[in-house]
Amino acid sequence: MGISFSTWRAGGYANAAVPRPADPARLQQLGGQTMGTTWSLRFDNPRMLPLPTVRAAIDAALQRVIAQMSHWEPDSDIGRFNRAAAGSRHVLPAEFAAVMRCALHWADASGGAVDPTIGPLVACWGFGPEAKEHRLPSEAALAEARARVGWQRLAFDAAEGSLTQPGGVTLDLSGIAKGFAVDHGVDALRALGFDDLLFEVGGELRGIGRRPDGQPWQVLVDGEADSRRRVALAGMAVATSGDRWHRHTDAGRSWSHTIDPRTGQPAAHALASVTVLHAECMQADALATVLTVLGPDEGFAFAERHDIAALFASHGANAASPIVRCTPAWSAAPPT
Repeated sequence: MGISFSTWRAGGYANAAVPRPADPARLQQLGGQTMGTTWSLRFDNPRMLPLPTVRAAIDAALQRVIAQMSHWEPDSDIGRFNRAAAGSRHVLPAEFAAVMRCALHWADASGGAVDPTIGPLVACWGFGPEAKEHRLPSEAALAEARARVGWQRLAFDAAEGSLTQPGGVTLDLSGIAKGFAVDHGVDALRALGFDDLLFEVGGELRGIGRRPDGQPWQVLVDGEADSRRRVALAGMAVATSGDRWHRHTDAGRSWSHTIDPRTGQPAAHALASVTVLHAECMQADALATVLTVLGPDEGFAFAERHDIAALFASHGANAASPIVRCTPAWSAAPPT
C-alpha cells in the first residue's frame, strides 16, 4: 500500500539505505521504477558482480509479477482471468498461485476484511484501472458492485494452483502483490549468490543478512512516545498501509482507497496507518491491509490474537499528535 504518517525516513527507508562515509566500495546500491512506483536495493557485493547483471535479475523478477498480477495490464494473467467466461478454469503460474493462497487464507481468517475479488468495489469508488469517475457512487452502482464481490465464490485448487472464474469476478491483488514482488526480487538476488541486502518496492522493505560492518539493516520508525526507534530487518520485512494516499472528495465527503469488502464502503475510522513486521513481505503487506480495514480496535485485537507484530497510529487531536499502540509481538521485535 505504501508509507504513511511519516513512518519511514528518506522516502521509504532509513539510514541503513543511505551511504555512509565509512561504507566500503562493495556496499552498493541500485534503483529503478516499477508498478507505478520505485524500487531500491542496498547490498553487499563482495564478488563485485557487474551492476547490469544485478539490475537485469531484479527487472526480470518484477516484470514477472507485473505480467502475472497487474490488473493495469490487459494482457496479464489476472487481466485475462478477469475477462474470462463463467466456468472457465485457469492454471495459474506458480507465483500467482502463491499470492492467491495467501490472499484467500487471510480473507478467511479475517472474515472477509481482505478480499481478492474486491475489484468492482474499488472501481466503484473511483480507484484502479476500471474507475469511471471520482464521484460518490450511486446506491444502484454500489449494489451492482457488491453483487460481484465475494472471495467465497472462487473455486481455487491450492494443490494444483488452478482457479475457476465463476462469472463477473474481477480480481485485485494490489494489497498484496507489491509485497510479493519484494520477496520475489529477494529470491532472484539470492539466486545470484547475494546473502546481505535490503530491497524495497514502493516503501515495502525486506532485509536479509547484514551490512559489511556486521550491523543489521535498519528502518527508523516514528511515533513511539514521540521518539524514533531503529528496528532491525535481519531476516524480516516491513509493510505499511494507511489512509494518507489516493483520496477522493465529492459532495463534501472525502474517502481513501481502503475499501472494506464486508460493507462495500471506504474504511471510516480513526486509524491513520498500520506498520507490520513479518518474515515475508507478502504476508506483511497482506496483514497491513487487513488491519487497516479492521481499524484501531478490531484490528488491534486481531493482531494480538494472531501474534502479529504491528504498530498502529490513529489520528489524534492534531496531525502532530498521533495515538500510537504497538502489539506485544511488535514490542518483542529486536531493536538495534
